[in-house]
Amino acid sequence: MSNHLKRLNSPGSWRIAKKTNTFVTKTAPGPHNASAMPMAVWLRDHMGIALTMSEVKRVLKSRAVLVNGAVCTDPKMGIGVFDIIALPSVDKYFRILRAKRGDIVSVPISAEAAQSRLCKIADKTIVKGGKIQLNLRYGANIIVDTQDYKPKDSVVVSMNPENKFEVTDHFAFKEGNTAMVIGGRHSGKIGKITQIDVLPGSIPNRVILAEDGTGEAFETIENYVFMIGREESVISEWGIEQ
Repeated sequence: MSNHLKRLNSPGSWRIAKKTNTFVTKTAPGPHNASAMPMAVWLRDHMGIALTMSEVKRVLKSRAVLVNGAVCTDPKMGIGVFDIIALPSVDKYFRILRAKRGDIVSVPISAEAAQSRLCKIADKTIVKGGKIQLNLRYGANIIVDTQDYKPKDSVVVSMNPENKFEVTDHFAFKEGNTAMVIGGRHSGKIGKITQIDVLPGSIPNRVILAEDGTGEAFETIENYVFMIGREESVISEWGIEQ
């Protein structure tokens, strides 16, 4: 299997120069899909923190980069929507989001905001001892003591070492709550869910939202819906804490 990807074939959401070189780093398998941006591309092409792959490896080897509270040393590690990237040595923190054109954007946030992460629940299982385990979209699993959480809901999880993985807030996937669209032609839009149409078979359920600000109705599939609040969003359009 190839370790590299031709730049001409790289996802448009990366917004990198396509003709400067032939190849670019390929995303390693992980919690995000193949269109997730590799850490090497984020450091070098997206942020300009490193200029070459050698510099990327040197930065990562120094253990200066944290992704969702864990040290990242793999230049191929994929980063995706709502991941928190911290560079504590230079006091810089970022939340990964998608702009309205579908581009991956890095939003500067405060050190305090970087102590928690918004996570979508992918699944829920019962583990040994009858405990409830939430399988989160970005690959982590956490144990909770209530049945209130359901797949497609979102939870705010602490990344502070003192209470790591503690759930501090919960936004249900239901009509009336606020969501962000993270895929498709409406990527980046924020709106309130007005209707959820459950369809038979393997067809994805349809979700109708009213866009914040304009009130204009638009439709997407539930796989692209990421809950971000109740009556109002807990983050603004570009990810700054309110």
